Amino acid sequence: MAKTMIFAHRGASKLAPENTMPAFELAQASGADGIETDVQLTKDQIPVLIHDENLRRTTNGTGFVQDYTYAELESLDAGSWFSSEFSDVSIVSLDAFLRWFKHQSMFLNIELKTNVIEYKDIESIVYELLKQHHVLDRTVISSFNPRSLIRMKKINPSVPTAFLTSTKMINLVDYAKSLNANALHVKHRLLDKRLVKQCKEKKIKLRIYTVNRPSMMKKCYKLGVDAIFTDVPHEAIEQRMLAEKHRKD
Repeated sequence: MAKTMIFAHRGASKLAPENTMPAFELAQASGADGIETDVQLTKDQIPVLIHDENLRRTTNGTGFVQDYTYAELESLDAGSWFSSEFSDVSIVSLDAFLRWFKHQSMFLNIELKTNVIEYKDIESIVYELLKQHHVLDRTVISSFNPRSLIRMKKINPSVPTAFLTSTKMINLVDYAKSLNANALHVKHRLLDKRLVKQCKEKKIKLRIYTVNRPSMMKKCYKLGVDAIFTDVPHEAIEQRMLAEKHRKD
């Protein structure tokens, strides 16, 4: 059985502010197989790594990402909300992140945050940056918005895409196939043996989010899902090692 991969969800986001360089560096140091991050667009069309459309939760700013230039966003404090030791941490651009990431031996999942605001041209802007930094061969593009995935496939049909959902749907695997998606990224409560079997039969990768409890990690490893997304990659690695040892015993 292939090893279940571990993606650090927004970086090691239980140990450092989500979607910031300290969280990504900790994910790399923990031995995570990949990093998952979220992309929104600024007023001057710079892709930045932040989960919410609004700045309120994870910075000392207010209002929407799309109403600020990247230079304005860069001056915000994106770490104090988590802990005072991260007060000098700022919002990172996708370009700056990729300058670091391309030297790491990890995979990347970029979630295009287009389900609330459909940022114009976000797919082509992100694609060009991934191409420029030569990381397309180890990147998957995911979104809750099927239109984003279709647009990405039009740019380059060989870019791996994943349909994201937390909703129980009839024929979910067939729906993902109809989008030409290569993977399904589903909320952990949707995981069952039937879904794993269907994905294997239809040759669709199955990745589960957000898996932070040891019991759910064990379930994912036992069912042999392709990957999990977790805020605690160091714990997920520990549980995976125990699961492998248990299988050998």
